[in-house]
Amino acid sequence: MQKIYFIRAEWDDSAQVWVATSDDVPGLVTEADTIETLSLKLERMVPDLLEANGCLPDYDVPFEILARKFSVAHSAVN
Repeated sequence: MQKIYFIRAEWDDSAQVWVATSDDVPGLVTEADTIETLSLKLERMVPDLLEANGCLPDYDVPFEILARKFSVAHSAVN
């Protein structure tokens, strides 16, 4: 069974970018202004980092992005 690599993406409101990190992919820290751009970036970075760390599997590398963004909705009643 293939291992799925989990990647966390959190919105950095002050920098206005998605920041990705992972416990499964050593050394992974990157950012992008959209989740779509982040995903494309990760398609290149994840295999490269796994290879650099000597843990690249001999099959395509599936990964899942778990995204989180904190927001506040302001009430019209004030």
